[in-house]
Amino acid sequence: MEIGIDSFAAMFSGNTTRAISDADAMSQLLDRMEHADKSGLDVFGIGEHHRKGFLDSAPTLILAAAAARTKRIRLTSAVTVLSAADPVRVFQNFATLDLISGGRAEMVAGRGSFIEAFPLFGLDLDDYDELFAEKLDLLLRINNNEFVTWSGKFRPALRHQPVYPRPLQEKLPIWVGVGGTPESFIRAGSLGLPLMVAVIGGETHQFRPLIDLYREAGKLAGYPPEQLKVGLHSLGYVANTTKEAIDDFYPGYAEAMNKVGRERGWAPMTKSRFEAQIGPLGALLVGGPEEVAEKILRHAEALGGISRLTFQMDTAEVPHEKWMQAIELIGSKIKPLVNQ
Repeated sequence: MEIGIDSFAAMFSGNTTRAISDADAMSQLLDRMEHADKSGLDVFGIGEHHRKGFLDSAPTLILAAAAARTKRIRLTSAVTVLSAADPVRVFQNFATLDLISGGRAEMVAGRGSFIEAFPLFGLDLDDYDELFAEKLDLLLRINNNEFVTWSGKFRPALRHQPVYPRPLQEKLPIWVGVGGTPESFIRAGSLGLPLMVAVIGGETHQFRPLIDLYREAGKLAGYPPEQLKVGLHSLGYVANTTKEAIDDFYPGYAEAMNKVGRERGWAPMTKSRFEAQIGPLGALLVGGPEEVAEKILRHAEALGGISRLTFQMDTAEVPHEKWMQAIELIGSKIKPLVNQ
C-alpha cells in the first residue's frame, strides 16, 4: 500500500490566533513536502481551493516547487477542480510538472467540495455534473492522443489539434476523486480509472457498497481487477501517543469543522462526536503509530482492499514542528507496520 499526505495549504483560522504570513506558511508547506520525501512516503497531494484561508489556488506551481526539492515522492493534485478548468491547460500544466519532476506527476480529477470556482470563472452551477463529465472526456482524450479531434457543449471543438508538451511518462496517471455520489463511482469504473475516495466523516466501512459499484462497473466494462485501484483520503494525525495526538489535533479540528459547519448547517463538533470518529469504526485516523496502522488495515479490509492511503492533516491548525514529527512517524513507523 502506498502511504502519503494530502494538503490544502490551509490556515483555517485565517492566521488570527497563531498569525504567520502566507509566505511563511508556503515555505513551511514546501519544507513538509521535502521532509515527506526524505521520510520515505510515496505520494504528496495538493488540493485546489479558491477561498480565504487556503493557499492552493495554483497547485501545480506548489508541486513544481516541491519537485525541485524532492527526489522520489510522487506529486499529485488532491483534487484538480476539473469542472472549472480548461482540460488542455490542465494537461499542459501536469505534463510540464512531469518533465520537471522526472516522471513523478499524477492527477486526481474531481468536482471539488466548495463552489467558489464556478462564479469565479463564469460557470453555471446547474452544469455541475455535465461540465465535469465533458471535461474529463476531453482530458482523457488528450492524455491518450498527441493530436486531438473532439467536440462538446462547453468548449470550442478541436480538430486534429496537437497538445504539447507531452509528459515524460507514457501517460499521466489520472485518478478520479469522489465523495458519496453513486454515479461518480460508476463513472470511474466504467472508464477504468483509479478511484480516490474522500472519507472525512462517518464510518469508513459504509463506503463499501459504493466501491463495489465501482468495481462492478469496471468489470462490466472489461477492465482487469488490478487496474481498478482504490485509494482512501482520510483526515488524520499521528503523534507519539494517542493522548498527545488528541491534545494536538482536536482543538484546531473542532475550530475548522465548526467554521465549515456554520456555512453548511452541520451540527457543532463536540468532544464526544470527535471521540466516536477516532474510535474503531470512525473515519478519522488520529492516534499513536500502532493504533493508526491497525485502523488503516481495518479500513482496507472493510473496503475490499486499497492501494493508497493519504492523510490530510492540515484540517487542524497544528504547529509546523508537530506536522514534521507526524510525517516522520508516518514514514518510519506506520508505513512499515502497514506493509509488513
